[in-house]
Amino acid sequence: MFDKVQQGKQLLEMRKQAKQLQKQLEQIEHTEESGDMRVKVNGAQQVMYIEVDGEEQKKLTELINKAMKNVQKKSAQTMMEMGGGLSGLFGK
Repeated sequence: MFDKVQQGKQLLEMRKQAKQLQKQLEQIEHTEESGDMRVKVNGAQQVMYIEVDGEEQKKLTELINKAMKNVQKKSAQTMMEMGGGLSGLFGK
């Protein structure tokens, strides 16, 4: 019983740390330019904006971010199925 409580506490602490890390990563930004195109991304691997010929491409930005989020979910699922992820930390 105590092990389960301890594991729950560890999981909550890990979530807290993950949220803090996410916020820190979002503060890291980089802009890349080529000709009439410009893209800005952050350290959380999110596209902040895409600009082509001086016009922001919001729909393209949203589409790329959606694709990235979905592939991250699929990657996490694959890792869990292979025995990785958080379950490995708790000896399952």
